[in-house]
Amino acid sequence: MQRRSFLATSTLLGMPGASALAQTRAPVEIRMWTLLSGGDGARMQALVDAFNAGQRAVRVVSTTLKWGEPFYTKLITSAVVGAGPEIATVHLSRLPNLAGGGVLRPILDAELAAAGLKGEDYFPRQWAKSRYQGRNYAIPLDMHPLVLYYNKTLAGKAGLLDGAGRLAPIEGFEALTAAFRIARERTGRAGLAMEANQSSFAIWRLWLSLLAQRKVPLIENGRFAYGSAGVEELAKVSAWFSRGYAQAGLNYPASTSQFMGGGAAFMLNGVWEVPELVRTTRQRTLGFDYGIAPLPRLYQDASTWTDSHAFALPANEGRPMAPDKLRGALAFVAYVSRNSMGWAEGGHVPAYRPVAESAQARALMPNAEYAAAAQNVVYDPDGWYMGAAGPVESMASKFMPGALSGQLTPFEAMRMFETDAARLLRKAPPRY
Repeated sequence: MQRRSFLATSTLLGMPGASALAQTRAPVEIRMWTLLSGGDGARMQALVDAFNAGQRAVRVVSTTLKWGEPFYTKLITSAVVGAGPEIATVHLSRLPNLAGGGVLRPILDAELAAAGLKGEDYFPRQWAKSRYQGRNYAIPLDMHPLVLYYNKTLAGKAGLLDGAGRLAPIEGFEALTAAFRIARERTGRAGLAMEANQSSFAIWRLWLSLLAQRKVPLIENGRFAYGSAGVEELAKVSAWFSRGYAQAGLNYPASTSQFMGGGAAFMLNGVWEVPELVRTTRQRTLGFDYGIAPLPRLYQDASTWTDSHAFALPANEGRPMAPDKLRGALAFVAYVSRNSMGWAEGGHVPAYRPVAESAQARALMPNAEYAAAAQNVVYDPDGWYMGAAGPVESMASKFMPGALSGQLTPFEAMRMFETDAARLLRKAPPRY
């Protein structure tokens, strides 16, 4: 065994100098459940493969489950009966539900230190979001904010670019609306592509961003606190559709296809669409040059919705994790953190600062165009009912799109949403 391989193996096993045992014992198998699919899934699998190939002590076996509520339902159920994996990828927005419900085990400071992990190596906002009631329950991998994509050909034709060929500054909601209107009038294409059918999440993400920019709280003292501002912002976004700047009723694939097919000047979406734009640009099949900008400052600041993928350790009631499995699991997480440049190529902003702040990451395009968004990110408020594919978001996706299509007035949509969702705010947090 080469010295480098031996050192990696003996360190992972916690048995310095135990060369004979390290050479003969079978690798510690770590099962990981992930909700990452598509390009994200492929990148995570590449990290798993590289980790497994780089040492002999630990073997990570990754299983991909269906995104959203099916994933979380299976994770919760399995952890409660002690049948869950050693590692799960989760959204930080779901942490209050998962940690508070007993689904995850805390990760002790000493355990993090033994793996070479420390909070100061991660962005403070993400590290704070990884904690629940003073204890760490997750290790953040990234942040993936809402951003503004633009077609340079159409935006240029509409006179919306500066002298350097980038999007001219947009400040204020009226200015953004004007950009969509002008693009529509001068190009004959849609001003904006955005998913807007029932069950879509884009309006919820944008709506939260707008409230945050106005410094209007969503929830206070166990009650919805946005008041008239919530109706006002939904009405303003709905006007983009009723005036024809954006096409109502598009589902997610149709909205992204509209933009990537050259049918819209702008697209509001998360950074996860970056890989497809990079791929089609390299293959010369996109048909136009594009740019990406952070969500503009429309009110008091440039707050923008985000969520984060993170690694967590299921509690697995009655089946505590063996020490060698714990060491192996955290060794893998540490490896991914330190090698997350490939993850950044998927459009994500790495949460691990030594990578995110490296010269290589700062030069990565098109990521550098929207890197400033990381300074203004906001998450769903804490609450067992909040987070990715959680019950409140699901209720919002049921009613808010009705205002975009004109089937409901903004007031009706918000009243119906609040009537249903307010019941959740009054319920005690579940203990699974």
